[in-house]
Amino acid sequence: MGESLTMPLPARTTETSEEMLAGLFNRHQERLYRLALRMSGNVESARDLVQETFLRAARRRSLPGGEPGREAWLVRVLVNLCRDRWRRRRVRRHHEDALPARSSAIDPESAAVARATVRAALARLRPRRRAVLVLHELEGVPAARIAGLLGLRAATVRWHLSVGRKELSKLLLTESEELGR
Repeated sequence: MGESLTMPLPARTTETSEEMLAGLFNRHQERLYRLALRMSGNVESARDLVQETFLRAARRRSLPGGEPGREAWLVRVLVNLCRDRWRRRRVRRHHEDALPARSSAIDPESAAVARATVRAALARLRPRRRAVLVLHELEGVPAARIAGLLGLRAATVRWHLSVGRKELSKLLLTESEELGR
């Protein structure tokens, strides 16, 4: 009668999403970091890219099945994030090249007029678009973070940025033409 009446617990066969994500991170973060570093050429950018890749994995309800599928998905996300950054830089460079060169001596009166003009143009934008532009362009908040703050999809934030920049550019051109008359 010295036998135990307890049954052994069955081994747990399913891992939680946190455990699965932690495992993916442990297995792939170094390789993804090296890839991001080679693609971005910058340590901080590489870290940001890897972090954003795993944030996207954490936000997904499910990832592709099997280790090779998950690894391929992580690499695709990282590469797409790099491409998005390159596109944003190219657009910014294009817009910066279109701007007149800045004078080294800034007239305080001209600066005040310029600030007032930009504020007036921003006030004419729709509130959500204005918020997205101010957060991204003036505060330096990344689009993914803005999406979380405003409860929008990242694609919607990027759309608001694109449309908002065009609208703001038109408004500022109209203002400058009116001042030139």
